Amino acid sequence: MSRETTVVAEGLSYLECPRWHENRVWFVDFYTHRVYSAAEDGTDLRVEAEVPQQPAGLGWLPDGRLLIVSMRDRVLLRREPDGSLVRHADLSAHVQGHPNDMVVDARGRAFLGEFGFDLMGGAPLKSASLLRADPDGTVTTVARDLWFPNGSVVTDDGVLLVCETFGNRVTAFDVADDGSLTNRRVWAQFGEVPSGADLAASIAQIVVGADGCCLDAEGALWIADAVGARVIRVREGGEIVDEIPTGTGVFACMLGGADGRTLYLCTAPDFDENARKNAREGRLATARVDVPHAGLP
Repeated sequence: MSRETTVVAEGLSYLECPRWHENRVWFVDFYTHRVYSAAEDGTDLRVEAEVPQQPAGLGWLPDGRLLIVSMRDRVLLRREPDGSLVRHADLSAHVQGHPNDMVVDARGRAFLGEFGFDLMGGAPLKSASLLRADPDGTVTTVARDLWFPNGSVVTDDGVLLVCETFGNRVTAFDVADDGSLTNRRVWAQFGEVPSGADLAASIAQIVVGADGCCLDAEGALWIADAVGARVIRVREGGEIVDEIPTGTGVFACMLGGADGRTLYLCTAPDFDENARKNAREGRLATARVDVPHAGLP
């Protein structure tokens, strides 16, 4: 099967957090502050929500209402049936940096990562927390000392996998019935955890910058490598079994399409906020793969 990529939407700022939902691909554009959806082939682009404080992770409650991370004011928003956005949960007391990506499980519990420090301001690297926002808006810190927890999935058998972008790894947890996380372990290790707190030096030590991710039906993860201009398919234990070079930065991915075998890719030249705000070089691309989507999101 061809591993060529095809651009299906362009002229955007910086795309993240793609999802396949109700036969459409959904994604956010950080710096135009919009949540979009599009048909499978990228046509029929629709603005689903305007989030002035910068949208990030997306997910859906069991009743179909959309949840959206609002980064700069550190809240989780909920889109009501009339299209209005209301505050679902206040994350501000639980984070040290911007909240970012998330996965919402079948019970409507949102597991969210956060930066842990001021990434765009060049602050010293610090570890971060993983949060759980329950359907009633209660927020709980469920894990600490992760290195930039980012893209996450929940497997069909109830395992939460979390990419640690600055940790050179993917970490796994078992999700207990009450939503607590147990049995923390390394699911895939690509290199050592970077030493020191200097941001530039830490980035230079990253082997795989595991950013956004998605799960396939063989239990492998497709991971957007934020420093490698590629998406990789990884099995538990860390073996890289497939790779698709993108020729530019790629920061998130999601399996979707009618057969679950279209891999959507969020690409841009880099993740520098100032550069991305002042250009329209963000693109949504696709590639065809062999194994279909599984798990959540």
